[in-house]
Amino acid sequence: MAALIVAALHLALGGRYDLFRDELYFIVCGHHPAFGYVDQPPAVPLLAASLYRLGLGAQGLRIPTAIAAGALVWLVMRFARSLGGDGRSQALAGLACAIAPMLMGLTATLNTSAFDPLAWTAVAWLVVTANREGDDRALILAGLVAGLALQVKYSMLFWMVGLTLGLLLTAERRVLLRPSFWIGAALAAVIAAPSFLWQWAHGFPFLELGAAAKGKNADIAALPFLANQVLVMNPAFAPLWITGLVAPFTVRRLRDLRFLVIAAVVVVAIVRMGHGKDYYLSPLYPTLFAIGAVALAPLVRTRIGGIVVASGITAAIALSALAAPLALPILSPPVLEDYIQRTGFAPQQQERSFKGTVLPQVMADQLGWHDYVHQVEAAWQRIPPTERAATAIKVENYGEAAALDLYGKGLPPVVSGHNQYFLWGLRGQHPANVLSIQDDMVGLRPYCRKATLLGTTSSRYAMAFENGKVIALCEGVKPSLGNLWPQLKLYS
Repeated sequence: MAALIVAALHLALGGRYDLFRDELYFIVCGHHPAFGYVDQPPAVPLLAASLYRLGLGAQGLRIPTAIAAGALVWLVMRFARSLGGDGRSQALAGLACAIAPMLMGLTATLNTSAFDPLAWTAVAWLVVTANREGDDRALILAGLVAGLALQVKYSMLFWMVGLTLGLLLTAERRVLLRPSFWIGAALAAVIAAPSFLWQWAHGFPFLELGAAAKGKNADIAALPFLANQVLVMNPAFAPLWITGLVAPFTVRRLRDLRFLVIAAVVVVAIVRMGHGKDYYLSPLYPTLFAIGAVALAPLVRTRIGGIVVASGITAAIALSALAAPLALPILSPPVLEDYIQRTGFAPQQQERSFKGTVLPQVMADQLGWHDYVHQVEAAWQRIPPTERAATAIKVENYGEAAALDLYGKGLPPVVSGHNQYFLWGLRGQHPANVLSIQDDMVGLRPYCRKATLLGTTSSRYAMAFENGKVIALCEGVKPSLGNLWPQLKLYS
C-alpha cells in the first residue's frame, strides 16, 4: 500500500510543470535510435521518445519514474525483512525512501538517475540473498539487473566496482568463487555491450564528457559536500543511515553486510574524485536505510527508545514536508519563489552556471521553454522568406535545441555543438546564414559579413543563464558553418 501511495503521488504531480531540459533532449535522441549516445546509454532516450508519441505530455513521460519511486519503497521494505527486520523496521526503511527529499526529487522527472536507487538496492539485496541463502539464481538475477541498469546509466559500474572490492576485503569473498557470480557478471556484460561498443566506435565521448564535468560542476569542499548530504536526505534520517554504515562492524548478526559499507565508501571516493554532484550518492541510501532500520529494532522495542524513534519520525516527516516543494512541483512558480524567500531554503549550487537562478534547478529546467521557442520563432519570422532556406538555427546547448526541435513550428532542424547534437552535424543543411542564439553579439560579429540583433531571450523562472541571450542573424558566415563545425564541439 505504501508503494502505491508513493507512486500515485508522483504521478499526480507529474504534469504540473513542463518537460525538463533533459527530457526534451532524451525525446529528440530517441527519435534518432542508436545503441548509445554521447552522454548516456540508449534506454531512457528510447523510452522517452516512445512515451512522447503517446501524446500524454509530461505526466505520461513520468509514469516510469513514478513506478520506480513506489517500487523502491516496496523493495527496501522487503530488503529490511530479509535482514530480519520486523514490521516497524520495514516501515521505517520504507518511510525514509518515500520522503527523503533527494529521493523524491530524483524521480520527479524522467532522467537516467531516477532508476539508480532501485537498481543499486536490488543488486545489493540479491547479493546478500545469494550469500545468506546460497541462492545462485539471485546472483544471476543481480547480473541481469546490473546489465539493464548499465543501459540506463553507466554509474552502475561504480556500484559494481565497490561491491567487488567489498567482497574481496571481507569473508564474503567466497561469493566470488561461485560460478553463478560469473554467469551473472557475463550476463551484465552481454546486455551492456551494445552501448559500450557504440562508445568505443565513437572514441568514448562519455569519458571526454566526464572529464569536462570537473570544470562545469561546482568545486565543493568535502565538509560542505558531506553536510549537504545530511540536509538533502533529511537531517532526521541521518542517524538511520549512519547506523547503517556502522552496524555491520558492531552488530554480530549484520557482520556479513560489511562489504556493502565498503562498497559505499568506494563509491563516495569515486564521486568525490570526479567532482560529482550530490545526487550521485543517492542510490547508496536505501541500502543503508534498510540496514540501519534493522539494527535499531532492539532500541525501538524499549520504552525510551520507542519515544526517541517516534520523535525522530515526527521530525523527519515535518522536515520533508518543508523540503517537498523544492523537490516536487507542488507549488506554482510564483508561490514557490515566495516560499523560498520566506523560508530561506535553497539547494546547494551543484554547477557554476546555476548562479542567479530563482528556483531550484529541477524546477527551473522545466520552465521557460515555450517562451524561448516563441522568441526564436518571432525572430525567424523577421527573416525574409527568400532567405530562410539558406539560414540555419544554431544554439548553445541541447536543451535549447531540443525545445526548438519539439515545440518549434516552421523551423528547420536546429544545430548545436553540444553533446549528441555535435555528432548529428548540420543535419543536411548547407547554410550561408545563421540565426544564432548566444550570450552576446561580440562573439558573433567576427564570423559575419553582417550581424543583426533580432531579439533576446527572457523568461522569469527559467535557468538564469538562459535569459538575456541575443537572437541574432549572421549573414554571410565566414568561414562556412561546415568548416567551423569542429570548433563548436562541446561535450559537457
